[in-house]
Amino acid sequence: MPMMSSQRSATPRLLLLGGTTEARQLADALAAAGVDAVYSYAGRTQAPLAQPLPTRVGGFGGVAGLRDWLRAQRITQVVDATHPFAARMSAHAVEACAALGIALVALERPAWVPQAGDDWRAVPDIDAAVAALPRAPARVFLAIGRQTLDAFARAPQHHYLLRLVDPPLQPLPLPQTTLVLDRGPFTAEGDRQLMLAHGSTHVVAKNAGGSGARAKLDAARSLGLPVVLVQRPQLPPRPRVGSVAEAMAWLAAHRAALGV
Repeated sequence: MPMMSSQRSATPRLLLLGGTTEARQLADALAAAGVDAVYSYAGRTQAPLAQPLPTRVGGFGGVAGLRDWLRAQRITQVVDATHPFAARMSAHAVEACAALGIALVALERPAWVPQAGDDWRAVPDIDAAVAALPRAPARVFLAIGRQTLDAFARAPQHHYLLRLVDPPLQPLPLPQTTLVLDRGPFTAEGDRQLMLAHGSTHVVAKNAGGSGARAKLDAARSLGLPVVLVQRPQLPPRPRVGSVAEAMAWLAAHRAALGV
């Protein structure tokens, strides 16, 4: 039996777990509606975009730390709008909210699906993505961020094109690398020109979904390049919405049920 939260009789207060385009859009909507909310993000970029809500940066210290923070901050609702591959944070949110009886919904953008002309090779994880690359040297646009680069050190024969928001603080683990510093959103034509300029022969990406990061897939289709696409991790069952409007409607319905 989950422990019922004492927050139910308190003034509603929302925690928005962010880090995505959709989270920023929801933050704008919450601020415009005057909702008492806190925006939390992992802090993996050195200069994150400013948010219209009070913010906190960094982890919570596992499920126990998150549970303590939710109780201390008198949070009554949580919207998980983290990246689809932030599996640990999402799982911790499900467990902590269940323990306290706090309402949780995930703002989850749909996964990408292939279109005519796409050459996608779906793989379950990063290790499988490394194995899916050819043995012969290739020029790989590695569009996966910086958290899982170490795995590709097992395939040092390739030249890797990396696009990061911030310059790395430590030496890159890949011996043949071209680094581009840039912040999205990107365009299909811009990514097409990037791949042409660097002679890319393969693309590795995560199936993050949404419109902000799809440009590289559209560019790969136009160039006839194969894409190794890492599929999303499995997450615990949780209520989900697919848009900012649906998240705001969920918020209003839940507060109405509380008599607010």
